Amino acid sequence: MAIRSSVLFLVIMLTMFLVPAFSSAAPTEGLKGWEVGGQYNSLYHVSELDRLKGDVKKIIEVVPMEGMDQGIGLILKDGDGEKVTVHIGPKAFLGKNFGLKRGDRVKIRGAWAEINGEDVFMAAKIKKGDYFSLKVRLTKNGKPFWSMSQDELAKERAAE
Repeated sequence: MAIRSSVLFLVIMLTMFLVPAFSSAAPTEGLKGWEVGGQYNSLYHVSELDRLKGDVKKIIEVVPMEGMDQGIGLILKDGDGEKVTVHIGPKAFLGKNFGLKRGDRVKIRGAWAEINGEDVFMAAKIKKGDYFSLKVRLTKNGKPFWSMSQDELAKERAAE
């Protein structure tokens, strides 16, 4: 009986320590085509950094290039009344509730790219109001947050 209790205790202890470690790991599925060395990421040029501001008209799901996993984007109506397609990042990384909704007034930093004959804005950082900021790329070199290790990601989020 004592052995059975000891085994049960050991299983419970391992579960307590291992489950949080696995659940906090970055997603590995759902990132096909979003890799640092991939064709899509190579379209983001730090030398082309720009800023946009406007109102979120619609949150959209995007597949930027054939064969890529699904991502999240938005349609922004800028100050000139033009509609701009903004790519934010892979759905597997952002999840369903990433802090933006229709009607939000936002400021976005990122870079322009032409994908499938359409001009799109690839976001690095999105700010809403005084207290909300969604960073998805480093502005200094364009490295996407979804490709970072947990330590790198924690460091970047702590610096916000």
